[in-house]
Amino acid sequence: MLSVLSYGRLVARAVLGGLSQTDSRDYSLITASYGFGKDFRKGILKKGMCYGDDACFIARHRTADVLGVADGVGGWRDYGVDPSQFSATLMRTCERLVKEGRFTPSYPVGILTSGYYELLQNKVPLLGSSTACIVVLDRRSHRLHTCNLGDSGFLVVRGGEVVHRSDEQQHYFNTPFQLSIAPPGAEGVVLSDSPEAADSSSFDVQLGDIILTATDGLFDNMPDYMILQELKKLKTTNYDSILQTAQSIAKQAHDLAYDPNYMSPFAQFACDNGLNVRGKCLFSI
Repeated sequence: MLSVLSYGRLVARAVLGGLSQTDSRDYSLITASYGFGKDFRKGILKKGMCYGDDACFIARHRTADVLGVADGVGGWRDYGVDPSQFSATLMRTCERLVKEGRFTPSYPVGILTSGYYELLQNKVPLLGSSTACIVVLDRRSHRLHTCNLGDSGFLVVRGGEVVHRSDEQQHYFNTPFQLSIAPPGAEGVVLSDSPEAADSSSFDVQLGDIILTATDGLFDNMPDYMILQELKKLKTTNYDSILQTAQSIAKQAHDLAYDPNYMSPFAQFACDNGLNVRGKCLFSI
């Protein structure tokens, strides 16, 4: 596609990809990423495109472009577990499966399921939890296939309007669906959902569409109209322009999260549930 962008924001990060048309049949993504970890050191990447506790991947195969984001559950830190290890390992595993061609473009939940079960069978002990969102562009059919578990998600923007989006999955306030690996004996105590529980969708995309994938820190701090305002500033679809837009959105989400006077979407949701907060200093997972 000529100007399809793919955003992925991990806590306050944005991943953008512009789609270009390679021939009369195929579309492809042009992609850039930017973000903040929870310590908000800009551009600090761990192995596997990991910002703070969250991770993302961008992979390309013969028939599809694939994007993924995972939001590590920070509460594991209280038990001496690095939350980024689970999300980063999950995303690296999914990326490898795509690059090896071990997936069906129309079935992104298969990528998530295979990646998660590989983690369960890993000989190296791994503990943690994360939400996850995977978006697959089938370049030949021009269809976008998605799966989303928890409160990460995606938007498809066309002509300055949101035309398709993911549905958030919550057990109850501030408790999203999540994949988990618990310590032995604690399997029934730690919240864990099946990857097959992810919400799935398919959608026909067009040249010029914008695809945005993100973790909750973007959507919890920026309502749709703010995101759309930033996207309107994107005039060209080269890599530098896409990266600049990603940086702008990530920075704005970060700044709003720590504005004590800002009534964010998350703060409004918290108030609806009897809590008095502003911005998104209270991270959702």
